[in-house]
Amino acid sequence: MKLIEWRRRLRTRQEDADESEPPLGEDEDPFDEPVVMEIGDVIDLHSIPPKQVKAVVEEYLVEARARGFRHVRIIHGKGVGVQREMVRKILSRTPFVISFHDAPPEAGGLGATIAGLTKDGEISEAEVARQRRVE
Repeated sequence: MKLIEWRRRLRTRQEDADESEPPLGEDEDPFDEPVVMEIGDVIDLHSIPPKQVKAVVEEYLVEARARGFRHVRIIHGKGVGVQREMVRKILSRTPFVISFHDAPPEAGGLGATIAGLTKDGEISEAEVARQRRVE
């Protein structure tokens, strides 16, 4: 008897769900305003849509540096390594990133990258070398 009641409730829920709004398209944004995130020394990219990862990481690095963080941890997940490579490409061309490497196993291992940042106003040695090559 309980099983039959459970099935009826489940069927009713499914019917109610079918009558709700259609799902959003790939390019549709569910929010009217930009989402404000608290800036800390760790960012988890799992909840960020892949198309927005580049812009989010770039903005995060700027904000983290402005807040005085010398090291940040970017959690990109292990997967097949696509986001890891994207994050590392961004880090390699960001002038105020001193270094980056895999996080230790207890902090995410291959699923996270630790980046060292210069203080606001400082220029990294890598950026000085880049500037010399341009001249």
